[in-house]
Amino acid sequence: MPIVERDPWRMQYFEGVACPDEVLIPTEDSDAWQLYPQHRWIYSKLLICESQGLAVAPHGVSPPTYPVFSKPIYNLRGMGSGISVIHSADEYERLQTPGHMWMPLLSGEHVSTDVAVVDGEPQWWRHTVGKSLDAGVFDYWTVLAEHRPELEAYCGQWLRHNLKGYSGFLNLETIGGRIIEAHLRFADQWPDLYGPGWLEAVVELYVHGRWQYADTARRDGYSVVLFGGHGPQYEPTDPRSIDKLAHEPGVSSIQVTFHVDKPAELHAMPPGGFRLAIVNCWDLGRGLWVRDRLALLFWTGQPLGPRLDGRISPTQNT
Repeated sequence: MPIVERDPWRMQYFEGVACPDEVLIPTEDSDAWQLYPQHRWIYSKLLICESQGLAVAPHGVSPPTYPVFSKPIYNLRGMGSGISVIHSADEYERLQTPGHMWMPLLSGEHVSTDVAVVDGEPQWWRHTVGKSLDAGVFDYWTVLAEHRPELEAYCGQWLRHNLKGYSGFLNLETIGGRIIEAHLRFADQWPDLYGPGWLEAVVELYVHGRWQYADTARRDGYSVVLFGGHGPQYEPTDPRSIDKLAHEPGVSSIQVTFHVDKPAELHAMPPGGFRLAIVNCWDLGRGLWVRDRLALLFWTGQPLGPRLDGRISPTQNT
């Protein structure tokens, strides 16, 4: 499969896209790491901070002030694994972990940005903002039609300085206008919300090293997430019911986002919940309504407690 996708629930976006067999387009960080060895340094979150002049160090070096944000230096599995906020020197002494780092506790808007890049020059931007809950959990994401000129200027300058020679897609995560993570790929959670012909333009970029996309159908979209509690071994839902919900007006796609044959504890998930499903849609109200129906489908197969925002929680069997 030239567009390399390891999550079966996202194959729906790429199956019909023509791509030469010899051209590999990564959607996973582990594949991008192997494909672009000269640029894999960007997966070091410590180096990302240093490249912007932010105060940062591995655990073992004490922060000068608190609070600080702590996380693994490398985390190619994603989903916020191992993150925490450390509030004091005493807490730092208790929580020091090999392979982790601290950095400033940034404030401001958290943005995920996909960038089409040709030889280190940005050609196309698309920004997404999330409504966060807690412990690494997001209620939903808004895929914005609007541009963010200030953010694009800052990230564009960083790109030109650090990624000369790279052509392909880049995903940047920023908080308060500063880069906290970078990935040599695009976000594969919502490519269907970028508009018709976008994936064909992605193939053109990787095959011929040029970006050609009119982007005339740009509009806001939403990616609504359903989380369950940690603990249960979740079962598959009725595919006919999923398909019916996916054809609701204003809904673009539904992903059931876990491997049914893999133990729940082996999935990479944030501390705040186990991600069950994602609804990509053009109408937020309809997407939230569909999420509620999906929660009921899972509820019938598990001893789950009340849903709160984007989550449903396990309860004990009685």
